[in-house]
Amino acid sequence: MTVTAHSITPEFKAQWQTLQLHFEQVKSQSMRDLFANDASRSARFSLDVDGFFLDYSKNIITQETLDHLLKLAELAGLDKKRNALLTGETVNITEQRCALHTALRAPQSASITIDGKNVVPEIQQTLAKMKQLVEQLEAGKVLGFTGKPIKQVLSLGIGGSYLGPKIMSQALKHYQNEMDVHFVANIDGHHIHQVLDKLDPEQTLVITSSKSFSTQETLQNSLVAKQWLRDAGASQDDIGKHFVAVSSNIDAAVQFGIKQENIFPMWDWVGGRYSVWSAIGLPLAIAIGFENFSQMLAGGNAMDDHFATAPLSQNMPVIMALMGVWYINFFGAQSHLLLPYHHDLRGFPAYIQQLDMESNGKTVQQDGNDTFAETGPIIWGGEGTNGQHAFHQLMHQGSPLIPSDFILAIEPTHSSQDLHNALASNCFAQSQALMMGKTLAEAKSELSEKGLDSSEIERLAPHKVMQGNKPSNTLLMNALTPYNLGRLIALYEHKVFCQGVIWNINSFDQWGVELGKTMSTDILNTIEGADNTDTANHQYDSSTTQLIKRFSSPS
Repeated sequence: MTVTAHSITPEFKAQWQTLQLHFEQVKSQSMRDLFANDASRSARFSLDVDGFFLDYSKNIITQETLDHLLKLAELAGLDKKRNALLTGETVNITEQRCALHTALRAPQSASITIDGKNVVPEIQQTLAKMKQLVEQLEAGKVLGFTGKPIKQVLSLGIGGSYLGPKIMSQALKHYQNEMDVHFVANIDGHHIHQVLDKLDPEQTLVITSSKSFSTQETLQNSLVAKQWLRDAGASQDDIGKHFVAVSSNIDAAVQFGIKQENIFPMWDWVGGRYSVWSAIGLPLAIAIGFENFSQMLAGGNAMDDHFATAPLSQNMPVIMALMGVWYINFFGAQSHLLLPYHHDLRGFPAYIQQLDMESNGKTVQQDGNDTFAETGPIIWGGEGTNGQHAFHQLMHQGSPLIPSDFILAIEPTHSSQDLHNALASNCFAQSQALMMGKTLAEAKSELSEKGLDSSEIERLAPHKVMQGNKPSNTLLMNALTPYNLGRLIALYEHKVFCQGVIWNINSFDQWGVELGKTMSTDILNTIEGADNTDTANHQYDSSTTQLIKRFSSPS
């Protein structure tokens, strides 16, 4: 069933205006005062989902604010659209596809149909095939062209087929086995050659992840890796011992030299940025072992169950989405900051950056009309505590309002509890400092206690004032396990979807990505001489023509 493109209803518009009026009443309200006047505030604005804990009390909201936002979600039809997403309806209306990444992590007993066909058995078959390869690699049974066992893996992809496996392998570093897994995406030849220099061609497996098996960056890097193997003495027939593919273009992969039994399927109802749960996650499964990969799937499914069944007022992805709408559309915030206080999660902001900005970076509603409000924010961030000595200055004393998510695991994966205690204290102190700030009177009092004279106090105090009232969420998990990482990823996936529903946009296409791909192919043909048309008579603008000429004929 296709979800019909629709326009914003009059009731939704009226609720938006109600929220705007409410915003005018509360926008200057002090969070200091909100906490001082409500002893139950932190408990009331917190959610605990089986040990996965969200404290959203440090937001510029009252219960009335939350009620208005929840009403907005109701009028946007979030309940109905949530069900449409999870049951395989065609929610991607521009490409006439469902977006059923949740099926990839569904249990074997589930039944999820697309066009009358239950897709779960096919997904389970793919997972079984992945498990078999992972276990054969671990047992040393996969041999290269000289008979040596494969010990190293080179994963080639781009976008979601690269970021997901790479960043999650990094996040689960503590669970990695003896397999040496490397990732390359950039078409910049410096990267792949630097990685190949570290690898032994006799013991390297190359995983090419490309739905079409024609993605420029991935195919070019695969050709480089193929030639690297040939230069080491591998024949064309030997290539099949060193390559596997994740693709829907079986013919192209076989023609490249990959054995058909070593091709893992991709489905058009899974977008790249949602694909780490699929065979795209094969490098991750190799790196951490299949059992741990299965635990990550189980964690994602647990968050799916919560998202599907919890009422909107107690639904973690919904609450996080509504907080974002509140700041983007009413306070005018242009960015959202992710602050993982865990070294292994340092790549997580980049992962969510693609997920969010590629999904909701849109200016067209589902019905083709211009959007009625700002949509996706700029997503950025970095690991704690490093950012405290860098961009946190902007957060505390800069003029932009930057809502933030602090992420912390209660239990470390190392034995230095003192270090972990210090990390946690910094995490909690930063969110408190953003909320509390420092008044002029407090700054003067501090300087006075240091023994400064009155003139020096008057001179320095204004520079030490911090506005405060800077909003944040804090997410706590018991530990950074595969299961909890799965819950964390799925949480943000559903948050992004909910915001797309509020803004009435399609979160599952990415035409802006396609435009640059098409243009780069034309320019490459010109640079390499495949296009005989002189650049001066081509469709290029004068700047692009100048750049092509200067690159092709450097002085």
